[in-house]
Amino acid sequence: MLVLECPCCGITAEETEFHAGGEAHLKRFGPESSNEDFENYMFMRQNPKGVHLERWRHNNGCGKWFHAARCTMTLEVFGTYSAQTYEPPKEICDIISAKRPGWLRGAFS
Repeated sequence: MLVLECPCCGITAEETEFHAGGEAHLKRFGPESSNEDFENYMFMRQNPKGVHLERWRHNNGCGKWFHAARCTMTLEVFGTYSAQTYEPPKEICDIISAKRPGWLRGAFS
């Protein structure tokens, strides 16, 4: 079972207190976007074996959204951070790179 810490309120709890919201850091397109851009936004998601950056909501707590970096194979959580960011913080990237030497910062985009 995953144990996550909400960076908004500081509560650490099991995943049942949270709700997964899919892949983090997706580029959203406006109403003037092409059909291809809209299709990619709606349907094309990464489902990596390994490090994945995800959105989570603290359902049974503060109700706020945040991002989590975790490994889909081992369920190891590398850290959580604010949803108001365009990429993971350097500290979390450094933790991931130390534990997974082949992982490159920017691999999430």
